[in-house]
Amino acid sequence: MKTTLLILLLSSPALAQSPVTAACGPEKVTFAAQEATTPLAPALPDAGKALVYFIQDEGQLSEDRHYTLKIGLDGAWVGAYRDNAVFAVSVEPGEHHLCANVQSHFEPGQNLAFAHFTAEPGKVYYLRTRLSPYGGHLEIDQPDSDQAKYLISIYPASVSKPKK
Repeated sequence: MKTTLLILLLSSPALAQSPVTAACGPEKVTFAAQEATTPLAPALPDAGKALVYFIQDEGQLSEDRHYTLKIGLDGAWVGAYRDNAVFAVSVEPGEHHLCANVQSHFEPGQNLAFAHFTAEPGKVYYLRTRLSPYGGHLEIDQPDSDQAKYLISIYPASVSKPKK
């Protein structure tokens, strides 16, 4: 009986999920991302929710790196950006798992980064993505809120939609 229960638990789809499927969205989804015509205005979280700003920060290197980066949250793609840009997403309170993936037709899913955070209602979170200058590995971090607000003020908002 105990052996059967253990086998059932280990074969459960929820436990069998890899970090990629748990945080990212479906591999075949690609995005078209472009600058919005207006900057991203500072916002407060919706009632009972948290607000997450995603910031692509390549600094001056963005002139040499023309790639689209898509962001997954809890198993669904929530947006994409390119060339130093920002976008925001409202989330429910609780633990969230995220994934950043360089969108490429050559090696899908090869340059990934993962992170997780616990959102509290009424709070604002800032998550920054960058390619490291050494080897081009994708990184996700939480910058200081003052640094994040500055980057949001100088970088354009991103508008993205899945390609058909």
